[in-house]
Amino acid sequence: MRRNVGQPRRGRVAGASAAQRERPTFARDPLRMALFALIVVSVGRVHKVMHIGFLHPAMLLFLIAAGCAALNPRLLVHDNVFRFWPAKVIAGLLIFACISAPFGLSLGASGMFILTDFAKVVVYTLLIMMVIRDASDLRMFIWAYVVSCAALVWMAVFIFRLQITGSGMARLSNMYTYDANDLGCVLVTGLPLTVLAFQASRRRGKIVCGILLAGIGLALARSGSRGAFLGLAVVGVAILVALKEVPVQKRIAFVGVMAVVLLLAAPRGYWEQMQTLLQPTQDYNWTSQTGRKEVWERGLGYMAKHPIFGLGISNFGRAEGTVSERARDYMPGEAGIKWTAPHNSFIEAGSELGIPGLILWSSLVLGGIVTALRFRKRLPESWLHGDRDQRTIYLTSVYLPIAFIGFAVTGFFVSFAWVDPIYILAAYMVALHRSAQNKLRSMSEAAPAELPSRRIRPPASPRARALRHGRGAR
Repeated sequence: MRRNVGQPRRGRVAGASAAQRERPTFARDPLRMALFALIVVSVGRVHKVMHIGFLHPAMLLFLIAAGCAALNPRLLVHDNVFRFWPAKVIAGLLIFACISAPFGLSLGASGMFILTDFAKVVVYTLLIMMVIRDASDLRMFIWAYVVSCAALVWMAVFIFRLQITGSGMARLSNMYTYDANDLGCVLVTGLPLTVLAFQASRRRGKIVCGILLAGIGLALARSGSRGAFLGLAVVGVAILVALKEVPVQKRIAFVGVMAVVLLLAAPRGYWEQMQTLLQPTQDYNWTSQTGRKEVWERGLGYMAKHPIFGLGISNFGRAEGTVSERARDYMPGEAGIKWTAPHNSFIEAGSELGIPGLILWSSLVLGGIVTALRFRKRLPESWLHGDRDQRTIYLTSVYLPIAFIGFAVTGFFVSFAWVDPIYILAAYMVALHRSAQNKLRSMSEAAPAELPSRRIRPPASPRARALRHGRGAR
């Protein structure tokens, strides 16, 4: 039996009175503004193109946000951290990274990475979770990721240039924000969020998101990333097949825009490069010692040798250059050994934090997909055509699992275990739950006689359902 979070009486949209008017999309308090800008800087990396990196804007914005939270703790909803599992998993990853660091290859390298990078990501993600109040905040922070994607598209199209590779393919190269494969992961993850913003926005927002969707397709074509192509294909299939709530013509239109842009904007050698996916054993990633196959096998070996605490966070490259078979067999006079990245987020988590870290991190990715899909089934379908907040909540439950899927596919080919996107998606998951609960509460207060407040709970017994509907009362 379908379980609904709340179902207003037909013919009336609860909570739509003047007393319950929606707040603007963008809150104007300093804490939320700082967190919004921090996402744009951390994900979009606009400061590198503006050449203001010497100001350390990400750290500055983080300190501003932390200071605002400390000075005005009433802005925070601490219950969001203690009630919802994504916050507990993220905090557990930070704690376990600190515990495992002394047992890794380099305590100094792990400690420095935790202090300067990972702790910042964790803390500001938890802050985002704690400032969430309702669907307006949810819209605001989804737009932060969309704006980040817009900045990256602008760089990929107008700042960075295509270069011919050894295989004769033209692709983006020598970028100082992300490399081409990393760019693909960020944009494929942001594609469902951009579609979400399109459907949840008014006219001007739809125009901006429509242009951005075409820009994402163009940037992905210029990246030449095969992992991004796979992720884009999976996301496209998910939009076509899984989104039963969205009209078929809209689904076809979203996917069709991306397909047309890829066909028209694909640079020289793009489709020849994509065809190599059909012959993986003939690719350098299969045959070379520095290819993904060999790197992944060595990563699994590190995990087997260090199953509990791993190599220590941010120590995979050090292991490649110091304790790997290639390093042990190195002879003086030979070419140097590259400190290779793991090129797989799951292997990165497992090799650097051991099996416990792999379980925690994988639960964040795979659990996000399952939880979002289950949560959608608890929402009333009428919210898809309700007021703006109801539509935002429902559409987020529709597109958020696809964003998780896009990250899972593309993250399989890049080293993104400790980078922002997955943690921001987890914050959206918490925001989704909190927004739905608060919306239900406001609807109940607006029409208490018509809409009794009720929490998400297991279905009632058959006898209880009969009594509820007036049957069996005699």
